[in-house]
Amino acid sequence: MHQKVKPIKRNSMKEKFITLLTVASGLKGFGLKFIRVAILVVFVWIGGLKYFHYEADGIVPFVANSPFMSFFYAKDAPEYKEHKNPEGAYVPANREWHEANRTYTFSYGLGALIMSIGILVFLGIFFPKVALVGDTLAIIMTLGTLSFLVTTPEVWVPNLGSGEYGFPLLSGAGRLVIKDIVILASAVTLLSDSSQRVLNSLKKADWEKRNK
Repeated sequence: MHQKVKPIKRNSMKEKFITLLTVASGLKGFGLKFIRVAILVVFVWIGGLKYFHYEADGIVPFVANSPFMSFFYAKDAPEYKEHKNPEGAYVPANREWHEANRTYTFSYGLGALIMSIGILVFLGIFFPKVALVGDTLAIIMTLGTLSFLVTTPEVWVPNLGSGEYGFPLLSGAGRLVIKDIVILASAVTLLSDSSQRVLNSLKKADWEKRNK
């Protein structure tokens, strides 16, 4: 005789689903901390790469075309197009041009800034007021990065004959830039959280002062 398979009770499945939802709903605090750790890793890593020539060369099109940053360079766009280096390549003439352009000097300063912002955002786990500064700077920086979608021609696929070019077809550079919208959303979420923590701290201090 075949054994009858007992049907799974709907109530049992519903209870498991509710348990899962309950566990997931308690992850908000962990999630906010995880975002700070993630931003630390990304910003320190990317900021550190700014001290390498290939990375400094790679950001030139963004900076040279930006009305907010181009003054850091000695040469005007689009002169940089004649001095592009493939990643990992060493072309002495191009290296000299980039040195004269202050490409590396700017990149070193930018790298230090990016790493500092990442560290400030991370320290927000422990210090809400520090978080306010770090989160705000992260928002400003990512808005600056996203502005490259408007100012940098290289973020769109060029017209090379395929018929597929221009907006909304993002190039490799454009696809790299658009991802910063995720960091922007994360930074806004963190700023909201750190603001709430500071407000709670101020209210608590005010309550304790009135009840002394």
